[in-house]
Amino acid sequence: MNAPHAEARPVIPRVSGAAAIGAALAFGACAFFSWVKHHSAQACAATDGLCWTWWDWAAIPLTITVTLIVLSVVYRRLDIGPRPAVIPLTILLAPLCLVAAQTTAGWWAATITGGAWTGSIALAAGSRYRTLGIMISATILLASLIVLYH
Repeated sequence: MNAPHAEARPVIPRVSGAAAIGAALAFGACAFFSWVKHHSAQACAATDGLCWTWWDWAAIPLTITVTLIVLSVVYRRLDIGPRPAVIPLTILLAPLCLVAAQTTAGWWAATITGGAWTGSIALAAGSRYRTLGIMISATILLASLIVLYH
């Protein structure tokens, strides 16, 4: 007798947890980049030419490192895997979605988009809802590319 494939754990808590952490990371990234922009404007106010601060150079690597560590810990606790495939996809494509949302509607839209993106990638990691997760992720990515390049 063939029994339908069942997930090891319920999918809703895993996707909700991933979406919550994605929204928190997106909000934190928006707040951090806003602070870096403000700090750089203050530090470079007296300069007429090009000016970069240490924070300008460190902002992206610090954000990626914190995101990588947080997602690794949270995805392990939520049993979302395979982590070597899910985490890079989440980190590498999320900036397109976040920038499109932030330029269109501000930090709150980037926060919501970050949650939706992370949740959809987590949904795609499960075997039962993989197609739905990929469709949602592709829709978010396509909408972001249309916003950015239209």
